[in-house]
Amino acid sequence: MITTAEIFKSLADDTRLRLLILLQGGSEHCVCDLMHALEAPQSTISRHLAYLKRHGWLQDRRGGTWMYYSLNQELDSFLRAQLVLIISRLASTEVCRADSQRLNTYLKSKDQSTCG
Repeated sequence: MITTAEIFKSLADDTRLRLLILLQGGSEHCVCDLMHALEAPQSTISRHLAYLKRHGWLQDRRGGTWMYYSLNQELDSFLRAQLVLIISRLASTEVCRADSQRLNTYLKSKDQSTCG
């Protein structure tokens, strides 16, 4: 069982927080989408996504050869409230706005049949 301290420690990383912000509002993205948004290598993004999933923040699904991630729809109400507070505080920062802009630009130009 994951303790409350471990849950909050899982949020103690800028990359993980940026990923959660990009996945807010029911968004689902493959690893390559998130790589482009954060301008980070696949290994870094995958490691942080796996960490967030292991600590209950994310869910994933396989679509062909790609993994897609979204916020865990079964988060308990306390964790959901914490996430809302975090997102409302950080989503408007310059870094997170730039991440979102890069993601939107990438998604507009991306061939939906391929990833990467």
